[in-house]
This record gives sequence, structure tokens and C-alpha cells, in this order.
Amino acid sequence: MIILPAIDILRGKCVRLYQGDAERHTVFGENPAAMAQRWEREGARYLHVVDLDGAFAGAPQNLDALRGILESVSIPVQFGGGLREINAVRRLFKMGVDRVILGTAAIEDAGLLNAAVGEFGRQVCVGMDLREGRVAVKGWLERSAVTPSDLLPRLERIGVGGVICTDIAADGTLSGPNIRLLDEMLT
Repeated sequence: MIILPAIDILRGKCVRLYQGDAERHTVFGENPAAMAQRWEREGARYLHVVDLDGAFAGAPQNLDALRGILESVSIPVQFGGGLREINAVRRLFKMGVDRVILGTAAIEDAGLLNAAVGEFGRQVCVGMDLREGRVAVKGWLERSAVTPSDLLPRLERIGVGGVICTDIAADGTLSGPNIRLLDEMLT
């Protein structure tokens, strides 16, 4: 098992949201690059970085913070948050990101998902963030009609590199992962 420490960035700071609510957050650090260095020193082999402002705005907002992370560590970084255009995906790979995570775009823009996977293959992952059994979009603010059983077979056919599944009700609560949900995803 590989554990990927997460650095969620909101207004330039490292935070943890409570159940996806941007107004209910805890700040863990003022400097995302310093946090990334800390994770690397503690043995992390990979980092998961989310631009929360980007997820809410629909386009990446914390690229300077991401650049600082990429310049300060030698381990690979996956990045998501507001990736809703192919040029944004391309820009991230040029910056040195190892994988990208599409969330809203994977649900609302099949053309973008297909184009990204066609160009970058398994370096494209999908964030499947669930609220009450449905995939949430637009920074977890809206619940789509899509269920995991609708989405997972399509993602497998397309050939995405992986699926990052979050139970929004458990996220940030320090209650641990929703093992029942994860077990359902694997069967």
C-alpha cells in the first residue's frame, strides 16, 4: 500500500475542509512548499495536491503554490482542482506534474476526458467524490445524477490511470475511511 499525503490549498494555505465546506476548515500551514518538503522528509513517495479555489472557480487558482511544491521536492505530484480545459491539463504536465485528476470534467465533459486520456494515457485520473451515493461536482457544491456504478465501467473502458474516491460525509471528520464504500467500489 502506498499512502499519498494530501496538500489541499485554499487561499494559498494548507487546509483540511470539514465535509467539503470551505467555510469550515482548519489551517495546517501557511506554506504549501514547506508542507511538501515535510511530507517528503517523513518518507512520502508521492504527493496529492488539490487546488480547492480552482475546484470552486472552475480553473486552477494556486499555480504559484504548485510551482513552489514542484521546485521544492523530488517526489512525484498528482494535482487536481478546476481542470476543465485541455490546455490547463497540458500546462500542468509542462510544469512537471506526474498525474492530473479530473473531477467535474469527467462527469460533464466526456470529450475533455477522452482527449486528456488520449494524449496523456494513464497519467490522467478521475476524482469520484461522493455525496449521498452520487458523484459531486464543482468543488463538491453540486450533486450530479451519476452513481459510481454508472461511472466506473466507463472509466475502465476509457483507460484512466486511477480513481480517487472520497466520501464527502467522512472527509475532514477524522473518522477514518469509509471502508464499506471502498469495499463496494472494489466489487
